Amino acid sequence: MKVFELHTEVRVPGSLEAVFPFFADAGNLELLTPPWLSFRILTPRPIVMRVGALIDYRISLRGLPMRWRSEITAWEPPYRFIDEQRRGPYRLWVHEHTFRQDGPEVVVRDHVRYAVPGGPGIERVLHALFVRPDLNRIFRYRVDAMRRLLPAAPGPKPAAAAA
Repeated sequence: MKVFELHTEVRVPGSLEAVFPFFADAGNLELLTPPWLSFRILTPRPIVMRVGALIDYRISLRGLPMRWRSEITAWEPPYRFIDEQRRGPYRLWVHEHTFRQDGPEVVVRDHVRYAVPGGPGIERVLHALFVRPDLNRIFRYRVDAMRRLLPAAPGPKPAAAAA
């Protein structure tokens, strides 16, 4: 099984105490997911985020409806959490979210380790033709959504940029 990785990083104004609660609310995942995935949380809310929490979703990937179940396997507010796919389209999906204060900003990082269906050879082709382009598009949307949504979070204001 070939394991691929994806990394993103975005800086948003605010404090860990203001930014992390946005991610602690599983309902906000819908705001960070592109509309073309038709993403819906199926687990009744409120969802108590903790190690062992299971969250069921419905998505439509390339027009194919599917269900996805994630388990929270690490929960360390306000610095980090990990969700792992328990049912869904990937052979492996481990998504680590980290948060670090850097002056008036919070650095939000996503690190995903994943494997696609198929055996040797076919998985590389599927990854190159479909999975990598789809994930890049999805995570670009996610970064843009964080930039759009999180500046409204209360916390320290960013320093004025030098001219």
